[in-house]
Amino acid sequence: MGAGDEVLLHMLRHFAEWVDEAHGLHFALDAPGFREAIRHKETGAPVEEGRIWPLLDGFFETEMHRQNAVPGAAEALAEISRHADIVILTNIGNEYEAGRVRQLEAFDIRHRVLCNRGGKGLPVAELLDEFRPSAAVFVDDLAHHHESVARHAPEVWRLHMIAEPRVAAHMPPAPHAHARIDEWSEAAAWILDRFGTASAACSF
Repeated sequence: MGAGDEVLLHMLRHFAEWVDEAHGLHFALDAPGFREAIRHKETGAPVEEGRIWPLLDGFFETEMHRQNAVPGAAEALAEISRHADIVILTNIGNEYEAGRVRQLEAFDIRHRVLCNRGGKGLPVAELLDEFRPSAAVFVDDLAHHHESVARHAPEVWRLHMIAEPRVAAHMPPAPHAHARIDEWSEAAAWILDRFGTASAACSF
């Protein structure tokens, strides 16, 4: 399961609050992309691209405690884990792995965490080689990760999910995903249907 922020944990609303408080920046949840979303409050000009990753790193270094679990995520994973091995493939640096593990455990989400920078297709392909599942499902909020998985592991079922309603409202379904579902109450059923009666399943 390529999941983390806006699939298992709310992040953008808390990031928006933090960049406002700490940096005097505005983060528009209805912007078409991350680059366009962060702007100087005084001028409305986009923040320089070189500042974006440092801002994200700053959030994960000191503000992860702000994040809360997406409703229904822990319960859905508990049910899915009865039928599949779950790997949480998160797009943050390895230096934040221990913090992410503790953060998820606080919400009763206890599964293997794998950190990754960049597209998630190659890590998913490597996980397929490791687990050799009869079926696999990938869940993520970002369209480019679905494209990456479609390229490197096309046999994987791909579910597009955006748990932040203000982002989901204007974000179209990822073209390379098989389905778009934004609520875990519906997503869990879809995922379990993909596994069917397979005895060796995996959810990334």
